[in-house]
Amino acid sequence: MAKQHWKPGNMLYPVPAVMVSCGREGERPNIITVAWAGTIASSPAMLSISIRPERYSYAIIKETGEFVVNLVNKELAFACDYCGVKSGRDIDKFEEMKLHPSKSQVIKAPGIEESPVNIECRVVEIKPLGSHDLFLAEVVGVNVDEKYMSGTGKFDLNSTGLVAYSHGEYFELGKRLGKFGYSVQKKR
Repeated sequence: MAKQHWKPGNMLYPVPAVMVSCGREGERPNIITVAWAGTIASSPAMLSISIRPERYSYAIIKETGEFVVNLVNKELAFACDYCGVKSGRDIDKFEEMKLHPSKSQVIKAPGIEESPVNIECRVVEIKPLGSHDLFLAEVVGVNVDEKYMSGTGKFDLNSTGLVAYSHGEYFELGKRLGKFGYSVQKKR
């Protein structure tokens, strides 16, 4: 198999496409699309997002120390892209995309009502890393859409139609290939 060697670059795809909502008291809330988001610890539950310092939401999140990661499904894909190419300095993204801010349970930053999952976060550290700063945050609450709850009270995240971003394109997650541990599971 022949391979080409390229200069260093980010090729770790796909990544979750998420909409991060934030806000300052007395101002309209904002949404920023983030493709560089990830889990960093399970206990305490922590995640990270990376934002360029010149982005409008950067100062809001740095000042308030709070944000909400809103998972994106197929129905939100257009709004996700729009919120990534338009600036909240110029427009009200909630209004333009006909989205509704939802009250968070633990923090002041709003979630996005239409998102199947809202992850409330409190910043614990900001690490400057070049083009982007890494916001390390503790997850302080999670709100899930009840329409994805099973009759037994289990949340079926995989039925929400989540979207991934890969090398400039959006994809709806689809076919299940296995579950955790299936490679070592005993055959029946």
